[in-house]
Amino acid sequence: MARVRQPERMEEISHWLREGRITPADALQMAIELRRRRTAPRAQSRPAETEQDPDRRVQAVIAELERMVGLGQVKALVRELQAYIAIQVRRAKAGLASEPGSLHMIFTGNPGTGKTTVARLLGRLFKEMGVLPKGHTVEVERADLVGEYIGHTAQRTRDVVRRALGGLLLVDEAYALARGGEKDFGKEAIDHLVRAMEEHRGELVVIFAGYPDEMAWFLRQNPGLRSRIALTLHFPDYTAEELIAIAEQMLEQRDYRLTPDGKAALRQILYGNPWLTAGENGNARAVRNLVERAIRRQALRLVDRSDASRAELMAITRADLESAVAAMAGVGP
Repeated sequence: MARVRQPERMEEISHWLREGRITPADALQMAIELRRRRTAPRAQSRPAETEQDPDRRVQAVIAELERMVGLGQVKALVRELQAYIAIQVRRAKAGLASEPGSLHMIFTGNPGTGKTTVARLLGRLFKEMGVLPKGHTVEVERADLVGEYIGHTAQRTRDVVRRALGGLLLVDEAYALARGGEKDFGKEAIDHLVRAMEEHRGELVVIFAGYPDEMAWFLRQNPGLRSRIALTLHFPDYTAEELIAIAEQMLEQRDYRLTPDGKAALRQILYGNPWLTAGENGNARAVRNLVERAIRRQALRLVDRSDASRAELMAITRADLESAVAAMAGVGP
């Protein structure tokens, strides 16, 4: 590596990398050292962190991912990413060539399939592994990026990138940015995002999310964007049985449970009402709406019963679920 001074900012590392003054392996090592120096003053005011502490936090994030229902292929790819990053860091420490690689991604899938939840977990994972300094997630869509007049889009996009620096930027329904025609400002937003992905390497991970077919079209509109994204995660629709498991998780987190007849009713509802899990509010979103409506129906059923037992206060029954579905369908009170 050519002799260079210690960097004070991530932008300097990115600049030196673009100029060819340092290698990708040098950049990774510099980023790790810079973050270590930045956190050193805070570390003095608390007990020293052992090597096992970050590993435990990484495993805690992975365990949270594993508790999610379904998503087998998504989980496998996240574990692969975790292993890859860990080995690159170890290779850099050993003085071996290491390639950080691009962590920008495409998430494809219908609404309610877990894309936002997984993105937030990835932000936390990357922080604990030293890839990102903060690990927070900023979620935006077209309206947050595209302005109404010349210069407005650039300012909006820069503001969003600034908020996301150090963490992960999730652009939902990203294909909408490319749908406005030649004079639309959406393409300007894409250009600014592509530039930010390159200039803030090591400080920013961008995930573009949306429906599978629309996202394939979106990538074809901007070759520069496509060349910077090496990872695509597809989130399939949940099966009815997986949606039942998700409902049970949601209820358990709130200290409720399905009675046997309630679980049978939920299965009948999910298999017999395809409209319930379709469209913008489909998949897990539909189940969350159903669970929350059923909890309110249970409250109506028990509010005048001062003698209701603890078990009854926890129980979600067939009547609660059927009443909730009728209300969601617009045929009940």
